[in-house]
Amino acid sequence: MNYKPNDIFFPWLPFYSLLKREVLRFTSIATQTVITPIVTASLYLFVFGVHLGGQLSILEGFSYIQFVVPGLILMGVVTNAFANTSSSLFFYRYLGSVVELLVTPIGAFRFSLAFTLAAMLRGITVGVVIWLISMLFTDLPWANPVMSFMFIFLTSFLFAQFGLIAAILSNTFDALAMYTNFLIVPLIYLGGMFYPISMLPSAWQTISRFNPIFYMMDGFRQSVLGEGDIPIRLSLAIAAALALAAWVIASYMIWKGKRLRL
Repeated sequence: MNYKPNDIFFPWLPFYSLLKREVLRFTSIATQTVITPIVTASLYLFVFGVHLGGQLSILEGFSYIQFVVPGLILMGVVTNAFANTSSSLFFYRYLGSVVELLVTPIGAFRFSLAFTLAAMLRGITVGVVIWLISMLFTDLPWANPVMSFMFIFLTSFLFAQFGLIAAILSNTFDALAMYTNFLIVPLIYLGGMFYPISMLPSAWQTISRFNPIFYMMDGFRQSVLGEGDIPIRLSLAIAAALALAAWVIASYMIWKGKRLRL
């Protein structure tokens, strides 16, 4: 099919091509990008579901495995959305092929949107599969499915943007890995994944409220179980504000383009 320059779809062709390329990039190595995090989450489910899940209860009316599953789902979304954009854009920079993208008539908005949608697809896919596997161990009430979707959407979007920012700021593979190893993973584990912050001493509760992942973790768990530490609308508002701020920063950095070449 031939497209004319004035065709309404013509300006979006580079975007569609880049989006397709990004989706094919992670699906072509699904063993590494999708199956590996699912296996890791399944081991958590096995430990908490078979050995500890039925013996412990830290939230009245729910088993420990029911408390942990929403955290595992969100962890899969966070780490995979971040990994997809950060690794992909960094490799473009490292190989010098980012120049080919910069000379296409795609624009900063469509450029970031293509990377973002592919990352969100990967993160949400992993999260959904983790939920399906968790059904072998426990049932979740899904108190507010609409809010659950909104938290998953905002979380995947936020960390896709953060992945773009990290890829632009990093000049080496080690620097890029530091974002995951020394920032994202600690924030996940300290964000109430395995415990409600109401169990912590008051000082640590205050510190936990400066952890952005806490609001997404608590809000998503509350939308699933119907119980949480803070009002769900507050968690949603903070997640939306963080996502918007990250999108503005990532889009500005791509638009300026100063650090896109290594």
